[in-house]
Amino acid sequence: MLSRSFRYGHAVFCVELGGHAYSLIAFATPLAEDQRTDRVIAEAWDSTFVLFDGVPSEDDIERLRANTPLQEAGRFEASDLILSRANKSMRLFEHVAGRLAAGQQPDTDLIGSIGYLMRTTAVYGNGKFGIADRAQIAGRPGLSEPFQAEMLTVWLIRGFTIDLVEHIAEARAPGTFVPLDRNLKRHFGVGNATGLGMAPFLVSHPILLNNWMLVRETALARVRAVETADAETIDAVRKLAQRVETHLAQWNVDDERQMERIMTLRGEWPSMMALLHEEWLAHSQPWDRLYQAALVYSAECQ
Repeated sequence: MLSRSFRYGHAVFCVELGGHAYSLIAFATPLAEDQRTDRVIAEAWDSTFVLFDGVPSEDDIERLRANTPLQEAGRFEASDLILSRANKSMRLFEHVAGRLAAGQQPDTDLIGSIGYLMRTTAVYGNGKFGIADRAQIAGRPGLSEPFQAEMLTVWLIRGFTIDLVEHIAEARAPGTFVPLDRNLKRHFGVGNATGLGMAPFLVSHPILLNNWMLVRETALARVRAVETADAETIDAVRKLAQRVETHLAQWNVDDERQMERIMTLRGEWPSMMALLHEEWLAHSQPWDRLYQAALVYSAECQ
């Protein structure tokens, strides 16, 4: 449903969840360079999105085509659950499109250093700007927990960004185009260019924050109370720890202080890996023993 200019138009992604259908309606629009900004006061974006309750009709799409690119200035209805917008990572998006059009896969190091094709500057829910109130979906399977509708939207946006870059690449050079390798797709997420609401959110939602902490501490307590570790579980934990080791080698950031912490964690992790065998975990409450052993290491390792 994208236009013959390859870049602009709309797309609809539908998903069934808990007996309900939800649709991400994505609008890709031209954006002049002098309008390109990730500040929350921006008035134009590369793409804008609505998570729609159900499957939209043509009339729904036309209504949203007129309003979604306006974001806060648009008019919305109770069928519209989540409102969002995103801008491209120009360096990575163009690199991926160009490589795929030429029949090549993108550079893995560049993907690792950026990690997303688009970054959101807002994901609005809970009745803002006339969209559906939280109560409309609070009892539905899959969306009953806080922020599940927002995270579903972001997950669908991720799928849209990958489809969009492949569509553009194929339209440029259908004779040489290759799709993005499935294993490389796993390395793409969605960026986030604003976090201004996070601090006041934590201050104004103390019960929710307490519940998140409680869930974490309860899970840890249950695991630490397990009396014995069988060989199958130890093997599974070792495999997960090996995945951690792989991810640590890929984790690089520009912030010097955080990079120092990552380097410390990389140095500590082999010591933790060395404990994950049947002999060391043969004691009672083995996972509590592992938990206690980690206390001498950095907060990241713990």
